[in-house]
Amino acid sequence: MNIRGKWAARAAVVAAAVAIGAPLLILSGQASASGPGPNTRVPVTGGVKSQTSPGATPTGPTTPYNSQALSFILKPRNSTQLFAEAQTNLGTNFLSVEQFAAEYGATQAYVDDLEEYLSSYGLSDFTLYSDGLDLKAVGTTTEVDKAFAVKEENYQSRGTSGKHGMQGIRSQHFYAPTGRPTMPEHLAQTIVAILGLTSYAPWVDQIARTTAKPEPSSSTSCAQLTGLPDACNTPTDFASEYHLTGLTRAGDEGQGQTIGIVTLAALDQTAPATFWTTVLHLSRTSRTVRVITVDGGPGAPSTTAGTGETDLDVEQSGALARAANVDVYQAPNTTAGFADGFYTAASQNVAGSVSCSWGESEAVVLAFGAAGLESPGYQAAFDEVFAEMAVQGQSLFIASGDAGAYADNRTTGGEWKTLGVGSPADSPYATSAGGTTLAWSGTVAETLGETSLKAHITVPAQRAWAWDYLAHAFSAADHIAYATLAPAFVVGGTGGYSQLESMPSYQDGVAGTQRYSDVDYFTTTKSETDATTTFGKAYGLKGYRVATTWAVTAAPRVSSGTGSGRAVPDLSTDADPYTGYLLYNPSANTGVALQGGWGGTSFVAPELNGSDAVIESAVGHRVGFWNPAIYPFATGHDSPFTPLDRSGTTNDNLYYTGTPGTVYNAATGLGTPDLTELARDFANE
Repeated sequence: MNIRGKWAARAAVVAAAVAIGAPLLILSGQASASGPGPNTRVPVTGGVKSQTSPGATPTGPTTPYNSQALSFILKPRNSTQLFAEAQTNLGTNFLSVEQFAAEYGATQAYVDDLEEYLSSYGLSDFTLYSDGLDLKAVGTTTEVDKAFAVKEENYQSRGTSGKHGMQGIRSQHFYAPTGRPTMPEHLAQTIVAILGLTSYAPWVDQIARTTAKPEPSSSTSCAQLTGLPDACNTPTDFASEYHLTGLTRAGDEGQGQTIGIVTLAALDQTAPATFWTTVLHLSRTSRTVRVITVDGGPGAPSTTAGTGETDLDVEQSGALARAANVDVYQAPNTTAGFADGFYTAASQNVAGSVSCSWGESEAVVLAFGAAGLESPGYQAAFDEVFAEMAVQGQSLFIASGDAGAYADNRTTGGEWKTLGVGSPADSPYATSAGGTTLAWSGTVAETLGETSLKAHITVPAQRAWAWDYLAHAFSAADHIAYATLAPAFVVGGTGGYSQLESMPSYQDGVAGTQRYSDVDYFTTTKSETDATTTFGKAYGLKGYRVATTWAVTAAPRVSSGTGSGRAVPDLSTDADPYTGYLLYNPSANTGVALQGGWGGTSFVAPELNGSDAVIESAVGHRVGFWNPAIYPFATGHDSPFTPLDRSGTTNDNLYYTGTPGTVYNAATGLGTPDLTELARDFANE
């Protein structure tokens, strides 16, 4: 019997009826009526038929011969050992990719069996990543539909407008299946996720900008550019504020290191060099900036698609580590592309430090899960590659997000305000980068809708980043009720507790990680199942309860509570656009390439990435995943962190605040780093 006939005889297709726009995941545990066995197919856990993005409408069947690239994320062998080691301080006992594949990668026999099955339906062009955890394959729509017993359709989604200081989500034309994929059970048991069955792009960058209006009488160049006194900072300012200069003045500039950037938008390839030499006046070095295209790449540079994010990632990290090479892993904005960007960086294992500033809300992930559109395998696909990077000694920094304690607020257009954090910054195998506001004072004028606002702002000391301080100032100066302004200013460093990930061992017992202080600006007065919300109806969601109506308190008292999930972030630096940074973005749709007043935790992650390269050049080796080391550093003598432990509404992220005397604050993590002292701690491990 030929291969196709062999597998056709073994396959008993299980019918399914759910349109899936979120990542499609294979789980074991469901069997056909014939009972378990080699011929049993396992469907993805699913729900009822739903649309796949806000306002998505079907536009007809997908072209039968459309080529599709799929990524099969495979379960690691010895997974318990892998995840335990990834949460441990490994010193310098890191694995090579070859050693990793030998210990944790899928067996060749399994890969051969999976390829044989896929080949029987016509899929081809197999590529197994060198870590043995990601198998790529290509097939036509017809071949893919038959292999997984689905039918793919085309959809058109509406875009969503950006909220105050942040970009919106673009409209999209994409394909997605109308049924749950199925596979033989013996293959499904070793598959964590099948990615690529939809081309919907769910990820958003973690970038924010002020909307301040320049004053005609402004006397300084930054004020003329931004309308603000101090929103044109550069990496040099970051290095000074967080004491990286103690290393760079000693000649440690990232020499011999490579920085990795995982991104979902194309780089303006002339931007970094122009920013470094023309704007910062840094002398040229012999380092390289290499663009690595993943899964066909994200297309041409585009502000709408997020090119400004990629430009700033390279500009900021490369300016701090001016002797380091930079590898930019550019992937399409799909879940398959996003995951493959990390698997490529891990399998190449060239970059000693990697950062990423894209993500989505856990609340949306959970809502999709409650509707049967996602499963735990969605998170596991990222956790396992992050764990691989940890045991290979690759430091990893992910932006925590820019919606304060309410990560879903941006994704849902402000319809939900459920406490939560973002994915994949919630992974216990990545360092989550949070945000602060620096001390500053000045007069700000801006427009909110048709309302003109103007107030004098004073922030006396570095604090957790949240724009409650703006809403308070505008409310007092312009005689507008705080409750009226507050919903437009749900912006700040994302922090809180994961509902998807348990608290990792390195956080357990650290003062402040489990018991927190809070100031409840938005008290839930009504919660609904997501099926009754506008956002939920557009996605066809059901079963997950979200907060949809709130009472706003202008001066909330400090309360306390307990958290049990992975606490986010791990540390913080300046992310507030009002004390923000310059960005050089030649693709800017405003026609002005050099702009001030940019911020977001998008800046923090690449700045820590560049700092890591400097630290590694100073200590002479990779330092690996920071978290298992920095929590003991923070709780020991001579901590390299300054905790932001002040309680109350002058140091919060719209909910979480500090607790005096504790090490950890759920708004800012361990606090702000002294990077020179941190390097000494790494060197003395």
